[in-house]
Amino acid sequence: MDQPKIDPQQLAQQLLAQAKTDGVELVGPNGLLNQLTASVLETALEAEMDEHLGYEKHQVEGRNTGNSRNGRRSKTVLTEIGPVQIQVPRDTDASFDPQIVKKRQRRLTGVDEIILSLSAKGLTTGEIAAHFDDVYGATVSKETISKITDKVLAEMTEWSVRPLDPVYPVLFIDAIHVKIRDGQVTNRPVYVAIGVTVDGHRDILGLWAGDGGEGAKFWLAVLTEIKNRGTGDVCIVVCDGLKGLPEAITTVWDRAIVQTCVIHLLRNTFRYASRRYWDEMSRDLRPVYTAATEAAAGERFDEFAAKWGPRYPAIIRLWHSAWSEFVPFLDYDPEIRRVICST
Repeated sequence: MDQPKIDPQQLAQQLLAQAKTDGVELVGPNGLLNQLTASVLETALEAEMDEHLGYEKHQVEGRNTGNSRNGRRSKTVLTEIGPVQIQVPRDTDASFDPQIVKKRQRRLTGVDEIILSLSAKGLTTGEIAAHFDDVYGATVSKETISKITDKVLAEMTEWSVRPLDPVYPVLFIDAIHVKIRDGQVTNRPVYVAIGVTVDGHRDILGLWAGDGGEGAKFWLAVLTEIKNRGTGDVCIVVCDGLKGLPEAITTVWDRAIVQTCVIHLLRNTFRYASRRYWDEMSRDLRPVYTAATEAAAGERFDEFAAKWGPRYPAIIRLWHSAWSEFVPFLDYDPEIRRVICST
């Protein structure tokens, strides 16, 4: 017989109404959320014990089996709502190894994620410890915080040197700007290389922090690293015209096609124009990057240049210099164009 579905909203309303009647606060050490979290964890632990022993509590099947429940022990774990005290079941031969809250585990997974998130935002270990004290009323030492972040750094190092696929049909290279602590917190570019596998899946190949002044030497080192990790061939590399990158691409993979990001090219175009012309200019450029062939794109751009060249010659020079790396995607069907025209 199917169990009736529980309406979470209705259940929450009932619990809140009961808490209000009983004078129980929503948050805090003895609050409703704390009690619910403890109850859910304890219920899950009891279910794990049932599975471990092979029978439910008080069932006759458990008699004379050689192992049985042996009371419970109190344990405090740090959760995303603060410290929660729970009762962990024990068995007589101490073979119970819970997975919901592991032995010697004092923090639930979500807490580690909060610490990593705060660290990623540039907070120091002392600031993170103070945050947990102020917000959750919990003590997390600076040493514990360092261990959590150091563990991730070790995993990150292992990930960054893992072997890569021998071939990627498409490779995207772009930058995101993040806050990086190096003596002080500053906004710096982090370059991301994403490869599309032969099965069509996207794989982040690596992350490289820069300072905004990267050139051919930097890119040659990055791409050589990717090649040394096993990628001997790349068909198409899609990128924004980062200084020195196109030359580095053809040096490392001499048969690779360099495709400039059309979106970046359009954005760079508008930087030279008054804002009041952006919509009109966008309409005039659309026939260029949606043309059926390279020749047709050239004709449409000549029309664009005739109209806008006298007012904005820098835009025409921009497109002329980027043309050879703009047109490769026009050789492909529309379905493929949509994949490779932009990072």
